[in-house]
Amino acid sequence: MSIALALNLSSLAFLAPLPYTAKVNNAKITLKKFNSGLWPVKHDFFIFCILRPDKKTMDENFKQFDLSNRFFMVIAVLVLAVLVYFAGQLFYQQKMLDQQNNYQITVSGEGKVYAKPDIALVNLGVTTQGSTTEEVISKNTEKMNAVIKAVKDMGVEDKDIQTTTYSLSPLYNYTEAAGRIFQGYTLDQNIQVKIRDFEKVGEILQKATEAGSNLTGNLQFTIDDPEQFKQEARAKAIEKAKANAQNLAETSGIKLGKLINVYENYNYPVAYDSFAKLGMGGGISETSAPAPVIQPGQQEIQITINLTYQVK
Repeated sequence: MSIALALNLSSLAFLAPLPYTAKVNNAKITLKKFNSGLWPVKHDFFIFCILRPDKKTMDENFKQFDLSNRFFMVIAVLVLAVLVYFAGQLFYQQKMLDQQNNYQITVSGEGKVYAKPDIALVNLGVTTQGSTTEEVISKNTEKMNAVIKAVKDMGVEDKDIQTTTYSLSPLYNYTEAAGRIFQGYTLDQNIQVKIRDFEKVGEILQKATEAGSNLTGNLQFTIDDPEQFKQEARAKAIEKAKANAQNLAETSGIKLGKLINVYENYNYPVAYDSFAKLGMGGGISETSAPAPVIQPGQQEIQITINLTYQVK
């Protein structure tokens, strides 16, 4: 490897006549004089060195070059990664912009299926008041246990009885003269009963109120596993939505493109609700009445499907 070095050596004018050759650190140095009126010093000398370093110097230079090469490679990789990132961002933004600029239409279809309910749900509750918590809890527990026993005696299994509310709170009376006056405590306990035999619905309600339930109501009929009916309604809704899209395209003269979105809306059926007029002391007020006749009817399962298409 050869390296050329030029130095201004005006202070070396006293040296021997040029060209002058010497060895410095095993390197051959040749001095030459340049006569030029451009320099302010009378004699301007420049040194042109032809360096032939030894093996140790070459190894050191190679190591320095190798480290510099690695550094530049790292910089190049980082720059390339940044360019790829920004290119990807530009591509994604352009793609999103193209999708936003595309014309779209949305059509809907409705599917309905009618099915007969297979279970009835009813809430049975007991409200008890007393001067102490021990008194209230004891009375309420006695009445609720009697209600649950009456329900089970009608064939309802344990898995179909669920406690939904148990609330104990102080009871106050408000007057203008004395303000808030403590009256005692009140305890509300409610259970939800799932009845599978519709022929026993009325009788179960009667037995429960006779046993002490003074909060009976929210009777509703539903389907225990509605998924199969929902699938049938969904298929009808999709078929109608596609037919509506095709009809709209033929009528308006547009061409449907790719289907890009599907949205489903499930309409929960309206439950049949009934509240019995009961006395606070438990049982039906006045005298015991015959068991009510309950008609479950049929339930409508409705699903709406919205389809969004691109327009070519």
